[in-house]
Amino acid sequence: MTQARLVVELPDGPWAADVSREFPEATFRVIAGLPGDGPGFALVWITAPEVEAVLEAMESHPSVTETSVVGRADREVTVQFETSAPLLLLAAKRSGVPFEMPVEISDGDAIIDVTGAHDRISELGRQFDDLGLEFRVKHVQERLQASQLLTETEQELLLSAIEEGYYDTPRTCSLTDLADCAGFAKSTCSEALHRAEEVAVKRFAEDLPPQADADEATE
Repeated sequence: MTQARLVVELPDGPWAADVSREFPEATFRVIAGLPGDGPGFALVWITAPEVEAVLEAMESHPSVTETSVVGRADREVTVQFETSAPLLLLAAKRSGVPFEMPVEISDGDAIIDVTGAHDRISELGRQFDDLGLEFRVKHVQERLQASQLLTETEQELLLSAIEEGYYDTPRTCSLTDLADCAGFAKSTCSEALHRAEEVAVKRFAEDLPPQADADEATE
């Protein structure tokens, strides 16, 4: 599978582009979306210093045909809405690539994470082009299934370690106990478990945002 993070520059016209540019300090997180044959339906979580003004601009935008506030708090609001210009949802539907939620939008740019076959993601890029959406690739990587990264023995040992309490705090199973349970010599158990842990930790790290993204978030 291919994983990619895309940054899409939204054209003027759709509400998300216009309102997010009008309020650049606001963040819009689309947490659910459904493209229809015509309009699109979605749920968006908005955070902003002047959230009521942002909500008013969204509700009055000509591409937003219906809204319903489903949650409200200080500086944030969650809105279910219908729009007549669901460009991002339309591109996802046409390419067969579902977006990983949330899709974050701020100041006219949408950050989209996708996972799928390489040809499907390429088709998503073509759909963006057809819809007049400029985009750039933030990062892309090939991702193997977890079962392809560990041997059967390593998988079984890692699962046994979890079940026996080797990773509990406090630990309820020692390495010697685990080796006896798995029927391995202690040294063999230690080596195999270290290999499984290395793969698991590195796989977890792949799901973290790139260091550049993390640095930007702290600025």
